[in-house]
Amino acid sequence: MSLLAVDIGNSHTILGIVADGEVSADWRVATDERNTADEWAVLLRGLVGDWLDRIDGIVVCATVPAVLHEWRDMLARHFSAAPYVVVEPGIRTGIPIQMDNPREVGTDRICNALAALTGYGGPCIIVDFGGTATTFDVVNAKGAYVGGAIAPGIELGIQALGRRGAQLREVELTRPRSPIAKNTVEALQSGLFFGVAAQVEGLVARMIDALGESVGEVEVIATGYLAGLVIGECRCFTQHAPWLTLQGLEMVYTRNL
Repeated sequence: MSLLAVDIGNSHTILGIVADGEVSADWRVATDERNTADEWAVLLRGLVGDWLDRIDGIVVCATVPAVLHEWRDMLARHFSAAPYVVVEPGIRTGIPIQMDNPREVGTDRICNALAALTGYGGPCIIVDFGGTATTFDVVNAKGAYVGGAIAPGIELGIQALGRRGAQLREVELTRPRSPIAKNTVEALQSGLFFGVAAQVEGLVARMIDALGESVGEVEVIATGYLAGLVIGECRCFTQHAPWLTLQGLEMVYTRNL
């Protein structure tokens, strides 16, 4: 069974053709809240093309309510022949959520936790490097989602410095020659690149300590389209799973047929 899995984030929308956990094709586009259902339909047909005739269903998660509303309309009017699942509160995921208000947890984060638990077991920590936010999600040894953290994303940091710094500008996010920069561009790159790496290592260490586990007992998984930029600088990661969210979406779809 081939599915079109769609992860609608604040900055980007990731689409992929998934079958048995394997992603055979993928696309990434900017998430634009101004797009109507008809505009999303045109974009989807243009991107996915002939794959649409070969999929057995569609599964969607979203962190942008306005965009999700248009996607619901689009799926109902333009792709009604394909069964679809929207991941939202009330959908069966198979993972207990131990939060003050489980409905507040982003559905993409639940998909990540489900895929990580299924693939690597618990306890585990998932770090998802998105453009707007870097999210940390924790699954304990009993397989329950117990919480996490949200930090500003890498791209958001670049944009904020470029817009609010009087003598600063947006720079390419790449590894500078040294953490000790010799010019303004590399100083920005050092702060962003090595700063994110240090933040991730420090927060993961604190989370492992809060779990009461030893470092070697916790799988730490990197995902998200920006993970490849800094994963080599973070000594805490045990796995790199770039398609974790799409794999989790497939698992949720299967549980809700």
